[in-house]
Amino acid sequence: MSPRVRRIVYVILYEIIAIAMTSAAMIALGHESETSGLTAVLSSAIALAWNWVFTSAFERWESRQTVRGRSLLRRVVHAIGFEGGLTFFLVPLFAWLLQVSLWEALMMDISLLMLFLVYTFVFNLAFDKMFGLPASAA
Repeated sequence: MSPRVRRIVYVILYEIIAIAMTSAAMIALGHESETSGLTAVLSSAIALAWNWVFTSAFERWESRQTVRGRSLLRRVVHAIGFEGGLTFFLVPLFAWLLQVSLWEALMMDISLLMLFLVYTFVFNLAFDKMFGLPASAA
């Protein structure tokens, strides 16, 4: 599978499962299914758009650095920047759509972050088992 097709398949599968999981989690917390589904879909769209914008900007910044490579510190900065920006967008969305306080929305976002850490790890293992490693890692 070409790298481009692999990325497209990865993103589509990842987001479909993520939307289903997020919807189910919100329904389990007592939110209506329609609102939960809408929140999950909008969250997914925002995450995809933010990932594109943030990673593009980060890679532009990274290309101007004299020290090359991705150290642990650089990876941590990237992860914190991405998640911090995503939180900035999602917390108000959660508060508005789910009619909860900003504090409750922040707690939801943190809970989802913990869930997604595990989900992303498991998804990547399963994806690589099903589709093999990408050329860059093979």
